[in-house]
Amino acid sequence: MTDQAASRVSPGNVPPGGASQPKQAVVSADEGSTITTLVNLWPYIWPAHRPDLKGRVLLAIVALVIAKFVTVLSPYFFAWASDALTGETDGIPAFLVAPVMLVLAYNAARVLAVAFNQLRDALFARVGQHAVRQLANITFRHLHRLSLRFHLARRTGGLSRVIERGVKGIESIVRFTILNGIPTILEFAIMAAVISFQFGFDYLLIVTVMIVAYVWFTIKASNWRIAIRREMNDSDTDANSKAIDSLLNFETVKYFGNEGMESDRFDVSMAKYERAATRTWTSLAWLNFGQTVILGIGMAACMVLSARAVMAGEQTIGDFVLINALLMQISIPLNFIGFLYREIRQGLADIETMFDLLGVPAEIQDKPDAEPLNAVEGTIRFKDVQFHYDPDRPILKGIDFQLPAGKSVAIVGPSGAGKSTISRLLFRFYDVTGGAVLIDGQDVRDVTQESVRHAIGMVPQDTVLFNDTIAYNIRYGRPDATDDEVRDAARMAQIHNFIENLPHGYKTEVGERGLKLSGGEKQRVAIARTILKAPPILILDEATSALDTHTEREIQAALDQVSKNRSTLVIAHRLSTVVNADQIIVLDAGKIVERGTHGELLAAEGLYASMWARQREADEAEERLRAAKEHDELGVITRGPRADSFV
Repeated sequence: MTDQAASRVSPGNVPPGGASQPKQAVVSADEGSTITTLVNLWPYIWPAHRPDLKGRVLLAIVALVIAKFVTVLSPYFFAWASDALTGETDGIPAFLVAPVMLVLAYNAARVLAVAFNQLRDALFARVGQHAVRQLANITFRHLHRLSLRFHLARRTGGLSRVIERGVKGIESIVRFTILNGIPTILEFAIMAAVISFQFGFDYLLIVTVMIVAYVWFTIKASNWRIAIRREMNDSDTDANSKAIDSLLNFETVKYFGNEGMESDRFDVSMAKYERAATRTWTSLAWLNFGQTVILGIGMAACMVLSARAVMAGEQTIGDFVLINALLMQISIPLNFIGFLYREIRQGLADIETMFDLLGVPAEIQDKPDAEPLNAVEGTIRFKDVQFHYDPDRPILKGIDFQLPAGKSVAIVGPSGAGKSTISRLLFRFYDVTGGAVLIDGQDVRDVTQESVRHAIGMVPQDTVLFNDTIAYNIRYGRPDATDDEVRDAARMAQIHNFIENLPHGYKTEVGERGLKLSGGEKQRVAIARTILKAPPILILDEATSALDTHTEREIQAALDQVSKNRSTLVIAHRLSTVVNADQIIVLDAGKIVERGTHGELLAAEGLYASMWARQREADEAEERLRAAKEHDELGVITRGPRADSFV
């Protein structure tokens, strides 16, 4: 067993509620881990908190046992019918001597076997789907526990395909082990006992050698096919990642006219998938052929022995028919053992990447004794904070400031100075590497993440909305809010009238990432969402930097309304949005180089003053350009078309 395989996580180590962090265990498609995986899946098949599902499992087991005994009995009716037709009635129950009765009994047994098998499947269906749901939910919850660092590096399309295949793989393993694995083994054991009792050791020896050869060949061939399956899965994941990435950036593709390039990239990945999928099906054909040869040799040997015994008068025609029927019957579970093993191995190959995801530890975790944040007034303190993503590249170097409750502090500075990192540390997306971040004197590392994030509202620069209605996106700030509260929040964000004028009002779908709305409209929805949340602390992370000057002024008026009586941390690119802040902190290269009010910083004639001067020049140039454009448009309207334009 490799170290990599040993470090993978089993969902069986996570309670069905999914509340605790997964522990390390072996879960892999590599040889030797199958039994471990099945044992780890058992708590979901036999859930401690669901007696109704346990009852279904027991009833399903009873049904499968009855089905298998009936299945084994049916060849006897066939053999007795054959003897009865040739006049051999010794050993046949008296009430079944008539050939017609035996034929009817044979077919009735076949119908009953199918009926009990279907009953077993119906009883177990809810059990299997419950297990799939629990494991899928555990994976989904775990992904939300992972750090921002993980999600910044992820490939959304590939991740969604990994989860999709993993869920299907779990369903396959649960279904094939319980619904088909146990019945197959039981049927094989009964058949082997019957052959030994009815025909003797020679037949049992041939059947045993046939089974051992069949299982050995199946395992070896299936293990060989696992590497091919993994290659196919990797190609499928890569192709899906490229497709999703390209569709998410549809407009960019159009801007640059790169549809052909995107198609070529996707086709390269699909070509790899095509080759791997072809090898998968080709190898399956060879596997099936080898299994058929082994079964054919074993069945031929047993039937030759029986034919010779019939010719010597040691067996009847019915015995010859019986051994053929029993061998045909035993070939079914044998074929299914091969199919079962292949499906389990392929299922494990499909879910091992999903289990790898479960093995990724959450970088930010609550302490075992973490308590919720106490009643929040909103005082924030960054105490000599140091932080780095990479030890060789420090981002923040001794940041120290305080935001009093109900006041506003603005963080400004050049790009890359570390402004947005401050908001991420406050939200505890990362933990500081030195110093402390305090809210009302409480270190955010000592309280629960949920309570910290509940106390903070965020209006980001790039607002991404859910592909749902406007009402849903606003209500996301407080899911239990009433319709009237949603409308009140929209009014405060100055977007209610716009929404009411839409054909479907608050039920209007905003599209993927909110792309059906303009930048200003999305920002207003984000503001309404934060108003509805009503947090004591507000972070405005460059909330207007991507907007034009006119829209920025409108949005800023809404933000000023939201910020009243809240502790507000403004991370700003446009300095015009922070002139009224109680304190402005200027960052440069991860250090505080200046602090004070707008007037004090201008008077100091330092970095802030030079940034202000450059932005004023840019704003004035933009105003002149806009005025000139309006003037030209007005001139065309008042003068009308030139006479020589018709010449």
